[in-house]
Amino acid sequence: MSLDAKIPEGPLAEKWSKHKFNLKLVNPANKRKYDIIVVGTGLAGASAAATLAELGYNVKAFCFQDSPRRAHSIAAQGGINAAKNYQNDGDSVYRLFYDTIKGGDFRAREANVYRLAEVSVNIIDQCVAQGVPFAREYGGLLDNRSFGGAQVSRTFYARGQTGQQLLLGAYSALNRQIHHGKVKMYTRTEMLDVVLVDGEARGIVTRSLTTGAIETHSGHAVLLCTGGYGNVFYLSTNAAGSNVTAAWRAHKRGAYFGNPCYTQIHPTCIPVTGDHQSKLTLMSESLRNDGRVWAPKTVETAEKLRKGQLKASDIKDEDRDYFLERKYPAFGNLVPRDVASRNAKEMVDENRGVGASGFAVFLDFSDAIKRLGKDTVAAKYGNLFDMYYQITDEDPYTQPMRIYPAVHYTMGGLWVDYNLMTNVPGLYALGECNFSDHGANRLGASALMQGLADGYFVIPYTIGDYLAKIGPKAVDTNHPAFEETKQSVLAYVNKLLALKGNKTVNEYHRELGHIMWEYCGMARTEEGLTKALGLIQALRADFWVNAKVVGENEEVNPALEKAGRVADFLELGELMVRDALMRKESCGGHFRLESQTPDGEALRDDEHFAFVAAWEYKGDNQPEELHKEALEFEYVHLTQRNYA
Repeated sequence: MSLDAKIPEGPLAEKWSKHKFNLKLVNPANKRKYDIIVVGTGLAGASAAATLAELGYNVKAFCFQDSPRRAHSIAAQGGINAAKNYQNDGDSVYRLFYDTIKGGDFRAREANVYRLAEVSVNIIDQCVAQGVPFAREYGGLLDNRSFGGAQVSRTFYARGQTGQQLLLGAYSALNRQIHHGKVKMYTRTEMLDVVLVDGEARGIVTRSLTTGAIETHSGHAVLLCTGGYGNVFYLSTNAAGSNVTAAWRAHKRGAYFGNPCYTQIHPTCIPVTGDHQSKLTLMSESLRNDGRVWAPKTVETAEKLRKGQLKASDIKDEDRDYFLERKYPAFGNLVPRDVASRNAKEMVDENRGVGASGFAVFLDFSDAIKRLGKDTVAAKYGNLFDMYYQITDEDPYTQPMRIYPAVHYTMGGLWVDYNLMTNVPGLYALGECNFSDHGANRLGASALMQGLADGYFVIPYTIGDYLAKIGPKAVDTNHPAFEETKQSVLAYVNKLLALKGNKTVNEYHRELGHIMWEYCGMARTEEGLTKALGLIQALRADFWVNAKVVGENEEVNPALEKAGRVADFLELGELMVRDALMRKESCGGHFRLESQTPDGEALRDDEHFAFVAAWEYKGDNQPEELHKEALEFEYVHLTQRNYA
């Protein structure tokens, strides 16, 4: 199948406006005849469900949490980007577009990224109207701060709780539609498969997490808004329940998976302390506005710090290496995440890491507290400082934070066209679930922007084009595909329940995470990836022999839930490694040690790898087929990224 991204013709700045005009419409009286399924109720899902219901469609929304408010979007801390130029510092839609394309190391579509920048300005107005309490300056105007990869202040924020406040805004809009009867909400319900009728998405199969009931649900279109797959690494900043199952089951039904190896490693996370942990904690990128990242200049000093013979406050300024400021004076501590993460790893690799484990560098606020005062710093970052203190028992007001990179976000996801439709007609993917806007590295404060752009301002236009073409005829739930897919799910559930080995599913998940982090993490080599491929295949084979799943289907059964998700992660992990092996270049978060500049920066190979890798599932234990969507750049010049 050829990949048609459906990118509109015409000048970049006019593509979206002209495309909206050319899309077919569904008249208001007919909208009530259509049913739309939305899976996931984070920022992308809640905003899409609320907006589509407001337009008049009948929406069925699903989440595995007990409330949409518990979606992982709530954990986003630092802010949301928008090209408002309120600071009058030279920002514009084009600058946000360029920063995002460059930040992604020129591995995203120009048209999609420009549209994202264009609608960003509308998101802020929408959220303010909903009552989202963005930070404001003394005079009452909305405030902004800086984030990585930009030299302007365009990030709107609500202290360190931006995701929570934005999700509450979307949740309020969603609740309004639930009250009006336009959205039917299914909580504690997990999607386990997509129903295809004559090759088009017409429903899903779900399992109730409270009763085990396996049911089918029909719709004229299915929207997957289920987030990313960072938990394939076991330890990540994602909620422990975050998983790839909905997207992966759609992939196994024919939806292509785009750029699976593109993983974002966030530079400022609380370091790992041991095998007892089930997740890691993010410290917002916003902290790099005022915090300075440093490591000791010498191995000897680092050794004394690790042994507790010295405190960070004992190290004189001339004995500190503010390595980001030294190497990237133009951006300093606000370089993009992939750059900051690799440099922190470099410090640790040189044996200059701090903390008892040696796997950390410092994020120091002493200069900011001297310059601004403790109260001002607390007003900006108080909740983040308190979170750090509660977890580490260390006071960041009096000693530097210890930070180290951790898996945070996945730029890969289901392949979609300009309309956010996968290659399966009627099946859409929004937000982090798709691959579309961030290339090989996402800039900070852009995830919230993409999720809300897709839900509030893109899908309400583009879905109408498809629905108008298929017509409002009711979906035939008696079609054999519904019962066949349901029986397939039931058989798979029983296969999992039949596993009565001697190893817990969690052990397999942790072991997979170790393999992924070691060989497909911040630095990758052909030798390491080849080894990882064999290790994952062996681990997956062992899972189906020696894993132990307790309990029954007809009950609350976390072991069963976890088993299905880890089985999917084992398959996804293999595809991620194959994708990383295929891409013999470095770009953004995908860093191949064989492909770097003399200065140790990512070295792209635009001649051979300026494409989106879209993988097609070919059956169990069969290599997937690679399809390539060429990336064409008319408005930006491909250059080696330089943040110095």
